[in-house]
Amino acid sequence: MAAAVAASVAVNGAKMAMTSQAYLDSKPVKETRALISELCRHFYTLGWVSGTGGSITIKVHDDSIPRHQQLILMSPSGVQKERMVPEDMYVLSPNGSVLSSPSPKAYPHRPPKCSDCAPLFLKAYEMRDAGAVIHSHGMESCLVTMINPLSKEFRITHMEMIKGIRGHGYYDELVVPIIENTAHEGELTESLAEAIEAYPKTTAVLVRNHGIYVWGDSWINAKTQAECYHYLFDAAIKLHQVGLDWSTPNHGPIQVVRGVLGDGGNINMSVKVGTQNANHEIEPSWRCIVLDIEGTTTPISFVSDVLFPYARDNVGRHLSATYDTEETQEDIKLLCSQVLDDLEQGVVGAVPIPPLDAGKEEVIAALVENVEAMIRADRKITALKQLQGHIWRTGFQNNELKGIVFDDVPKAFEKWHASGAKVYIYSSGSRLAQRLLFGNSNFGDLRKYLCGFFDTTVGNKKETQSYVEIAESVGVDMPSEILFVTDVFQEAVAAKAAGLEVIISVRPGNGPLPGIHGFRTINSFREI
Repeated sequence: MAAAVAASVAVNGAKMAMTSQAYLDSKPVKETRALISELCRHFYTLGWVSGTGGSITIKVHDDSIPRHQQLILMSPSGVQKERMVPEDMYVLSPNGSVLSSPSPKAYPHRPPKCSDCAPLFLKAYEMRDAGAVIHSHGMESCLVTMINPLSKEFRITHMEMIKGIRGHGYYDELVVPIIENTAHEGELTESLAEAIEAYPKTTAVLVRNHGIYVWGDSWINAKTQAECYHYLFDAAIKLHQVGLDWSTPNHGPIQVVRGVLGDGGNINMSVKVGTQNANHEIEPSWRCIVLDIEGTTTPISFVSDVLFPYARDNVGRHLSATYDTEETQEDIKLLCSQVLDDLEQGVVGAVPIPPLDAGKEEVIAALVENVEAMIRADRKITALKQLQGHIWRTGFQNNELKGIVFDDVPKAFEKWHASGAKVYIYSSGSRLAQRLLFGNSNFGDLRKYLCGFFDTTVGNKKETQSYVEIAESVGVDMPSEILFVTDVFQEAVAAKAAGLEVIISVRPGNGPLPGIHGFRTINSFREI
């Protein structure tokens, strides 16, 4: 009890010390003041904070004080950022109350006001445990929101600088939410908070015709990501200027679409799915149908709300129960290899795994930590998908899981099968997981209608070569004899580039599509 009381007194004493004048004049606070003024001068040269716009805030890094108690320093509003000095910074408590204000300037003889961005900065600190937040008015961040004034997202893939954004790799699609601008900066707080909540992987929010907010766990991380975001925005603008589509894997020519107005104002271009016979009936020109799972045959919510949590919650139990089996040892080898690569690449959440002779409990604990981080980041990697498939197999065998498909799926499977069309599945989930889902569905065993399963071992789903490989595997003469159905625009583009016919599935809960995307859409398999 005495020790607990002493610890409490020490913590409270530390809090009081933080707000004392001595601490406000301390070396950590002074260094952070100087750092912000230096960064503002640098950002001015980049065009991010010209015309007194933009701002930056950093938590005072002090190892002697818990992160959630560290003070917040913030550049003021309405001042020329390139001329700021350390004494111009505001000092705030962790809850946002002002502890120290700058003195009046020589002219116009009034102190600069606290940043209008303060409420937005505090949301990033509160909701993402940020260590620093940068608000840029860089021209790239404005123009990229104006190319498609109806878009609520900026999307880009297959660009090297995507690797500089936390949790992303070269093959990943980077998605940045776009919120609408308001007359006063503080009025953006609610919509920014909603975007942060709706996009758990994002480290930035774009404000249309305005700029961008970028955060990181330190000022170095925030600055690095801000530079990468601006590079990617600039690349997208330049690609657009020369008629190339930055949001597709191959960055091919932008397709000018002429078509009828569809639901939600989209202009959709019909794709060729058949030829007309003598009786004016449409006969399919495809011999094979390849289907995505999540958002196409199965609700996205089933994967995100049922399968992923089940795998996450049962990693430790599964590894402990099957540790000595050949199958699990192979899973562990794959995971160890992946984690080594992740550590070399600096992937967030990766932790070293002890040697296998270090002890079962230690190895499993490290594996669980890595797997949980991979699941949180929704990574499409073979090591994770293989282990998840084995965990789900146990869940299906124990009747703890039941596969879910949309109501129109079984009848469509039966109809296509009866017509002679071969039906395949292509998903980022392992082939084992695919067989388990369709073999134990809410409509019984549907595998009798399926001719095969493809997963990421054939290639990334957003890569054109993956669909070339599938076309060569299913035995058609022409790729156009294959119909691919997916809910993901980038997958549709990649498949189309390989010569496949493509339809986009629009199901409840699916993500939004670009305003003009050039593909036929369906709401049910009955429309095929």
